[in-house]
Amino acid sequence: MLKRIKLLKWPLKKIVNNSVVGLGSGSTASIFIELLAKRVKAEHMNVVCVATSIKSAELGSKLGLDVVDIDDVESIDVTVDGADEVDANLNGIKGGGAALLFEKIVASKSKYNIWIVDSSKFHNKLGKFKLPIEVIKFGSQRIFDSLQEMGLNPTYRLNDDYTRLLTDSHNYIIDVDINKFKNLNSLSRKIEGMVGVVEHGLFLNVCDELLIGGLNKDIRRSKLSKGLVLN
Repeated sequence: MLKRIKLLKWPLKKIVNNSVVGLGSGSTASIFIELLAKRVKAEHMNVVCVATSIKSAELGSKLGLDVVDIDDVESIDVTVDGADEVDANLNGIKGGGAALLFEKIVASKSKYNIWIVDSSKFHNKLGKFKLPIEVIKFGSQRIFDSLQEMGLNPTYRLNDDYTRLLTDSHNYIIDVDINKFKNLNSLSRKIEGMVGVVEHGLFLNVCDELLIGGLNKDIRRSKLSKGLVLN
């Protein structure tokens, strides 16, 4: 916990008065939301927030942040979020918390995207973490079968009671194995072209700055630098 708080102080510095901030999803993003709320209150800042999930929106509002609908803002200055896996080119897989649709919409409207991960999620090649694909409920088995034919070994995301998980948009999640695929851009286009697919968790050329938390040192990577030690 203390390690993540220390790392989160770096993106917190990028938040300035009169800015629009994207609030990520997950445990690390929740800590950032708490730190942001404390700073906004202490410094009497004018900050508007857009959340990537219902849980993040509820947490932000509970802590006193001004959380608005994404259609109420023209653009987002900076979004701080996590990722389930990131490669050396700052491409990532997101959606382990089933918020990939909202996360990608917010990221696409953001001028600057910061991801925060621990060192176990940073790899030279994506594929250790399964890729989530959000699909509509109607006809989802047809999509499942097509993914199976592609050699992606699909499985429906389930709840603890083995019912199919529903996203915030009331869709299903199908998780697939992309470890055998080398051309992620080609795979992305194939999945996007399937009727009934709402979104997938491949975030290609989205991340502008990556913060990697390690046991002994934290690393900052960007599109311009391979890695700078933060501590």
